Amino acid sequence: METKSKYKIHCYKHNGKIIRASENTIVLDVTDDYIVCANNMVEIKESDGRDYTTKELAILFFYKNHWFNVIAQLKSFGLFYYCNLASPYIIDGDVIKYIDYDLDLRVYPDGGYRVLDRKEYEYHKKIMNYPQEIDFILKKELDYLIYMKKNNLGHFNKKLVEYYYNKYQEIQKEL
Repeated sequence: METKSKYKIHCYKHNGKIIRASENTIVLDVTDDYIVCANNMVEIKESDGRDYTTKELAILFFYKNHWFNVIAQLKSFGLFYYCNLASPYIIDGDVIKYIDYDLDLRVYPDGGYRVLDRKEYEYHKKIMNYPQEIDFILKKELDYLIYMKKNNLGHFNKKLVEYYYNKYQEIQKEL
């Protein structure tokens, strides 16, 4: 994986079914712990047949050793974060893949946050038989995400998002 290369993103459920796919995500950085990508007005295809195009630039953080990924959404009225509790990513050819586990952390420009989709998580945990180990990991990772948010660490550091925003703008000029 190299910076400036384009990848697709595929999101799966625990049962192996793909639920969401997108293309045209540009790699901005590759570290030992995570990769950072960006996309802007990208088409999303949902497994239920819905298609839509995102409305803003997004900086995406995929982690190798954490059970979450983070989308920093640069909206005209502020920086939002959408954090998916999900398996660590894998690379399969030109596709970034991960398993989504329903729970999400939504962070607002004013610093407030909410945990989303607890009922959906409990439902899927039951019908897809999530192992207790995964349940434990996800709850621990959600606590860690909230800790990171409260302390403006990693992807919650606005200067880091700004750095990757500028890097994306530079790459766009070259393409």
